[in-house]
Amino acid sequence: MVGMLRQRRMASALLLGALALGLSACGEIYPNSTFNWNTDVNALTDALWDKQLLLGTLVFILVEIALVYTIFKFRARPDGRKPQQIHGNTALEITWTAIPAVILIFIAIPTVRTIFKTQAKAAPEALQVQVIGHQWWWEFKYPQYGITTANELYLPNGRTVNFELKTLDVLHSFWIPQLGGKRDLISNKSNFLWFTPNKELPSSAFNGFCAEYCGSSHANMKFRVYAVSSSEFDQWTAHQKQPAVFPVPIPAATAAPAVQTASIVPTPQAVAVPATVPVWTFPKDRLDTEFAATKPTMPIPVGNTFDESLLAKGDATRGQEIYSRSTCIGCHVISGNRVSMGVIGPNLTHLASRHTLAAGLYPLDARHLAYWIKNAPQMKPGSKMMTMGKGLVDPVRKMTVTMGGLTDPEIADIVAYLLALK
Repeated sequence: MVGMLRQRRMASALLLGALALGLSACGEIYPNSTFNWNTDVNALTDALWDKQLLLGTLVFILVEIALVYTIFKFRARPDGRKPQQIHGNTALEITWTAIPAVILIFIAIPTVRTIFKTQAKAAPEALQVQVIGHQWWWEFKYPQYGITTANELYLPNGRTVNFELKTLDVLHSFWIPQLGGKRDLISNKSNFLWFTPNKELPSSAFNGFCAEYCGSSHANMKFRVYAVSSSEFDQWTAHQKQPAVFPVPIPAATAAPAVQTASIVPTPQAVAVPATVPVWTFPKDRLDTEFAATKPTMPIPVGNTFDESLLAKGDATRGQEIYSRSTCIGCHVISGNRVSMGVIGPNLTHLASRHTLAAGLYPLDARHLAYWIKNAPQMKPGSKMMTMGKGLVDPVRKMTVTMGGLTDPEIADIVAYLLALK
């Protein structure tokens, strides 16, 4: 009776497990799957996986057949004779040692071949991208174009990309699941990783992660990758190479007639740059529909306050003046703003051309940017950006912000200025 009860329980557990496994296979959207051929590296590793899975399945089936056969063939019987001892059978011992060795050879050869292919040096004409890991955000530099950006990476389909990976603090790990490759960022050393996005791949957006625990905001150290066509990449780079344009020039057709005025010495805060290159970024409407899995979903933490009605009244010109005399200029650089020369925080030159904020944690819009400027450490645990809201207590430094703090109206003006930098 007890044996039958155990069998029923075992059968119920197996049935439940099979049902759960079947349901888990019913999904069709896998936004962070590595099982695709989006790049040459993914294709190589996926092909290796398929081959190893096939070999492993064959070995499993053969072993299970032999095991079941042995169980039934040599099961205990009331009239059974004593089984023959095979200890010391040299031929048998050599056989069951040689078979696993042969199997390992079949596994090792394609594995080593794939390792050599993926570890070879990148093609000389590859796009060079320097990846610098910070606690807790990503800096991307394109030395061939003189571009520096943060947390959003643009790659051209069909062109090999060679990543030079560095960290300025602790260990990090650079990983884009759908494009293949995962490589650690190690202190005082440069690691390299390369792959070629498939030329036939349509313009797409992917998630990127830090895959090495690096502190309290490790899970919040994300980034977005946009694999685009060559022409789209050229448009993006042409725009990103330009300094920030502020104030936005008036088109010639609508500009007022020139008037003779006394010469004015330009202020050190800004340089007006002609808008000669159109702005191009990955279309937001496609991110909202086709690539919804890349959209940030983090809510604003409870307890954060900001008078959101002020955002409609923000003045970009006034915000430029406030920003240019604030402590912001000590950490951030804006090409075109002569006093904003900091290199500690992300480059803000074309901030408004990005879709995300705080290393992919929030969408980039006026509301989230205002809350971020006011109290970044509250918005993102461990953030090294100081609390800027006047009268607030910095949760990291345990100090009340007084001198240098910003009021809500001032923050609204700075938000208007930053969102004008496209």
